[in-house]
Amino acid sequence: MTMDKRVILLTGTELRHEFFRKFIAIHKDITVLASFCESKKGNLLEVVQKDEQPKDLRTLHLSTREIFEKDFFEIFCSSVDDQSNPIFLEKGDINKEVHVYRIVQLNPDLIISYGCSIIRSELLTVFKGRFMNIHLGLSPYYRGSGTNFWPFVNRELQFIGTTFMYIDEGVDTGEIIHQIRANITYNDNIHQIGNRLIRDSFIECVKLVRSFSRLEHMSQLEIDSSDVRYYRKRDFTEESLAKAYKNMSGGMIEQYLKNKSYHEDQSPIINNPKI
Repeated sequence: MTMDKRVILLTGTELRHEFFRKFIAIHKDITVLASFCESKKGNLLEVVQKDEQPKDLRTLHLSTREIFEKDFFEIFCSSVDDQSNPIFLEKGDINKEVHVYRIVQLNPDLIISYGCSIIRSELLTVFKGRFMNIHLGLSPYYRGSGTNFWPFVNRELQFIGTTFMYIDEGVDTGEIIHQIRANITYNDNIHQIGNRLIRDSFIECVKLVRSFSRLEHMSQLEIDSSDVRYYRKRDFTEESLAKAYKNMSGGMIEQYLKNKSYHEDQSPIINNPKI
């Protein structure tokens, strides 16, 4: 008889994070001991609002993203029982000793982080090999902030995806466990692609949790350091967003889908065979 997997979730408080914790928790063979949910403080919208440069396009983009997130996730979040045992924190508080101690005492089989602060505590060592991060983006090709936005700017849709990795002290540098690409279809917009990927990522996450004890250590991707794209929140400008929209309206998706197999072959990702 297979024992339930006992997990702790480290996440945020936006609707996609609520969907994450509630979706993981509904599965009968997964017990969510606690979900530590950090506030929205310092999120991308707040960064944009503080920017002294023009921000009308970015504000509209982020407001529209919220509408599409409601379309994708709100009915689920409002209709299921919350079995994720949420604990609400201020941004950055996940590294406070009181919460670290509580997590250690609960001793989960696995910790999963998605959308929380960078972990800088003993959790990295205590749960080494049992701490998985869900990174929206395909490492090592894209690192930093907005890693599924910049492929729209650079006309590289093959790099939109999700990386499941063992967490370490770096930023997007942990050992990669498994990756998936976005499911892109004709007439998609940026938000539809992003939300569908988020949903698919959590479906994949459940598979990973169930098979975690038998996952293989995969050979890591080796790419030239000059091919790594690294971005910060401040790089998200009116100009970069306008370029992404121009690419989308100029038939970028159609051109990508016509040559999808070629682009994917040129940019391999890691697929764990034990899932």
